[in-house]
Amino acid sequence: MTRAAVLGLPVRHSLSPVLHRTAYEALGLTGWRYDAIECAEDGLAAFMAGLGPEWAGLSLTMPLKRVVFPLLDTVSELAVEVGAANTVVLRDGARHGENTDVYGIVRALAEAGVTRPRSATVLGGGATAASALAALRSLGLDEAALVVRDPARAGDTLAVAERLGVRVAVQTFDKFDAEVDLLISTLPSGAADGFAGAAMRAGAVFDVVYSPWPTHLVARARTVIGGFSMLLHQAARQVELMTGSTIAPVEEMRRAGEAELAARAGE
Repeated sequence: MTRAAVLGLPVRHSLSPVLHRTAYEALGLTGWRYDAIECAEDGLAAFMAGLGPEWAGLSLTMPLKRVVFPLLDTVSELAVEVGAANTVVLRDGARHGENTDVYGIVRALAEAGVTRPRSATVLGGGATAASALAALRSLGLDEAALVVRDPARAGDTLAVAERLGVRVAVQTFDKFDAEVDLLISTLPSGAADGFAGAAMRAGAVFDVVYSPWPTHLVARARTVIGGFSMLLHQAARQVELMTGSTIAPVEEMRRAGEAELAARAGE
């Protein structure tokens, strides 16, 4: 049995097991297993120390994307730049950190036809916001606005922006400019609800939340990108990295994920 899992806190309602298990089935990987395991920051080192040779990889969600770095043997250049690794590939006794969130954001935007935004604002200052800045850089933007509750606590993300070569104008939630080509919210579910009016001024709105959907933030937006698309594509890249497959079965994963979300909405 080859194993993989998503770790975080909380993680019980993660959609990742549905996506990864569907990929394994489509790829004919009958001996693969993928679980959701709750793990806090202070438990990550012990958990990883106990992993045996049957483990192929880990998907990391909050609050583990930054604290995992000291536990890794090698880290991709992108993960170092972003300061966040949401993926650990376990192979030949080594732990390699990757960031597939940036890829997921870029692919999600591309599906909505957003490929060359001229201006952008990012809500939030955590690890996903850092990945959003990297995604914007890959789309040709070298400046963006970062909206946070307390600018004094945005130091890590501002350091990421400096490494990426992206100029950042820090704004606060009580007063920010949403009149941009692209507004990206990396805030937790419900935290951006009060900004729906401001979101109407943006050309496109990307909310990384995928459940419940649609969120209040995107209710009146002109072009909407949801978090499920990001989750789908970052998971597909994880499948490729962990299994060695060249192409993940994205459409099969999409159908399974959408079906699961519809089932949950009907509960």
